[in-house]
Amino acid sequence: MAKDTYKKFPAPKLELDYSGKTPPFSEELEETVLGQLMLEDDAISKVLDDVSSDTFYNKKHQIIFAAIAKINARLEPVNIQTVIEELRRQEQLDIVGGAYTIAQLSQKVSSAAHIEHHAKLLAQKFIQRELIRVSAQIQEKAFDPAIDVDELVDFSESEVFKVAEGNIKKAAAPISMVLDRALETIKNAQNNQNKYSGKPSGFTALDGLTSGWQKGNMIVIAARPAMGKTAFVLSMLRNMAIDFNLPVAMFSLEMSNEQLVNRMIVSEAELDHYKIKNGQLTENDWKNIYDKTKRLATAPIFLDDTPALSIMEFRAKCRRLREKHKIECVFLDYLQLMTTSNPASREQEVSMISRQIKAVAMELEIPIIALSQLNRSVEMRGGNKRPQLSDLRESGAIEQDADLVLFIHRPEYYKIEVTEDGEPTKGLAEIIIAKNRHGAVDDVRLEFIPELTKFTDRNYIPPLNENLLPEGTNMDNFFETQTFGSKMNQSSTLETPKFDTTIETDIPY
Repeated sequence: MAKDTYKKFPAPKLELDYSGKTPPFSEELEETVLGQLMLEDDAISKVLDDVSSDTFYNKKHQIIFAAIAKINARLEPVNIQTVIEELRRQEQLDIVGGAYTIAQLSQKVSSAAHIEHHAKLLAQKFIQRELIRVSAQIQEKAFDPAIDVDELVDFSESEVFKVAEGNIKKAAAPISMVLDRALETIKNAQNNQNKYSGKPSGFTALDGLTSGWQKGNMIVIAARPAMGKTAFVLSMLRNMAIDFNLPVAMFSLEMSNEQLVNRMIVSEAELDHYKIKNGQLTENDWKNIYDKTKRLATAPIFLDDTPALSIMEFRAKCRRLREKHKIECVFLDYLQLMTTSNPASREQEVSMISRQIKAVAMELEIPIIALSQLNRSVEMRGGNKRPQLSDLRESGAIEQDADLVLFIHRPEYYKIEVTEDGEPTKGLAEIIIAKNRHGAVDDVRLEFIPELTKFTDRNYIPPLNENLLPEGTNMDNFFETQTFGSKMNQSSTLETPKFDTTIETDIPY
């Protein structure tokens, strides 16, 4: 009876793809894996990372594997009898060919040896079929004149990424291997003269508290409008690229590349931004600009002002920058302006963006610094107006995914003249570390110079313009007798910045 039932359900005819070729598929390999799964109870635990029902091309094999997975989920033993009973309970036993088919599968193999290898081969064929399917969809859309090219590229990247993300999994590593890497990291930190294990931000107190930005970390910097979020990250970007020669990239969804560079010129040349904006520049000002921006021109900084950047585009661009230019840190301005290909509710969309940014940081092993907005509850709150984690706009997932959350708070903006400990608030910017997954939470005080759109350490002394010094000043003696605030610790491979008295023509702020 069982044998007759099997004959009623012959093997399915293989489908052909659009090019007339048979998709990658092995009937024998699928039968081998299913047979091995029913020989040993723990065999399925060895292949679940690589195989699912969809991995099988034969529809009947999909049904059989689904039954095996259900049995395993109930923590019951997987064997010929339990699989037959599960299929009978689901009224699918006849569909797959009856009990005879199940028995035949187990008789085709003698042991579950090499099942992991067989499962990986099976997964590879599934990935090939998925890529063929995606390629066909891309080809069909490419022939449609109504499809925008940017939309086509975004669709292509996202669909190929889904195939890779869903089927290529990272294997667990033995602790011995991880221990070796951890000890090597500790050794490198000991030999590092900066005493920072991560990438330095260029702000001495901040780096002292965080030990620099760590690879794989997602750092969120949030503030209300007019607090200087963009100025803060541009100051940081400048420090990393020029003072430490670290390749960095910035994605700006709010400002154009030219606007960003204009801000950097103002900051680097130490000129009031109103003078540059209104074109009120003297010949000395122009000389100063040309002299100072030479460092910007050679700095390893990469800017991208793609509007409405999707998370998939962001991921692809970061990969290319990492591969081609070896970038060490990415800045994003700002998170809420990014888009997804399949938006649901706004909160779900922001949650998805946040998770993906963290995933990119871990995949590329670089810190990603993302700006974020705060909601209006800060303005409505009484007292010192200090931001809180609950003020993060639109999604609690940002707080959950971020390794560090920093707030920028300038009491002077709210007409607060002195801090609680009596320090004048003029030019004061408090960097509030509200979350630090790997360290302490604390506040760091920096100097904000609004006319230069620039953040510096509190003990910052601007370069001097020799033309404004008293007549007859001996510059050699002047520099020997002055005490300057500490600069951040420089990398051992770089020279400590020195004043060049022959070319410096900066205008004091």
